[in-house]
Amino acid sequence: MLSPGSPIAAILSKASIENKNLPVSGLDRSILCLAALLWTSRVVAGDAPLDALKQAYPNAIARIDGNAVVFRDGARMEAGADDPARSFDALIAHANLRDMFRLAYPKGAPPAQPKENFDPGRFRDKAFFDRLYGDCRKGEVERRLVAVTWLAKSWGRTVTFAPEAAAALGAVSAEIDAMPPSIRRAAYPTAGTYACRGVADRGQPSMHAYGAAIDLNLDYSYYWLWDSHGKGAPHWRNRMPREIVDAFERHGFIWGGRWYHYDTMHFEYRPELLKP
Repeated sequence: MLSPGSPIAAILSKASIENKNLPVSGLDRSILCLAALLWTSRVVAGDAPLDALKQAYPNAIARIDGNAVVFRDGARMEAGADDPARSFDALIAHANLRDMFRLAYPKGAPPAQPKENFDPGRFRDKAFFDRLYGDCRKGEVERRLVAVTWLAKSWGRTVTFAPEAAAALGAVSAEIDAMPPSIRRAAYPTAGTYACRGVADRGQPSMHAYGAAIDLNLDYSYYWLWDSHGKGAPHWRNRMPREIVDAFERHGFIWGGRWYHYDTMHFEYRPELLKP
């Protein structure tokens, strides 16, 4: 039975009032109920991409207001619209907030050859991350970085990282430090964390420019641009142990080895893409 105050009942009541001279068949009533249920589900579920951002960065984002993210300092950023017709190159160069969620990141999946242009996480809204971490070209990132000891028992060197992601990196470090030597050897020495630079093949800011990415041992790593010398299609290959990938993903990092344009040494803090 429908509750008198439910959205479904309200829709049916409205239909009866507005069409009082027209009979409502069982089929019509079923269609109205289905429409109301879909509407109700949408209200309950909310806006998944924007809600994921709010949950991932609660110290920075105050609320979601319609199609916009509102930061705690009062700044408001529109999420943009979904446009299926946008090309891969356009998305890489100028992604909006919704574009960042266009490709579902396969957390926990076995490492494998990705499909063409399957680069989940490479569509980044520059304005969003500039707001979140600062603009490195203005010195806003470097002055906020904090020290994290990477693999205290195995390597024990300090790296610098964004404060928003430092605790997560420390948790990953502790997990890898407890792994067998044959596995954790792929995690050190590191090939760098913070660097105010763009992505080599695109020029857009790398997550390294925000202090939110780390590259691991070069001897265990492959990068598509180096492998192809900038010519031809990527030919995916990997030596990074799955145990290390899993540890990073458990703590909010995505792995560049899941990209068609692979970068198997690379891990970046993107908790919004890993929410269930």
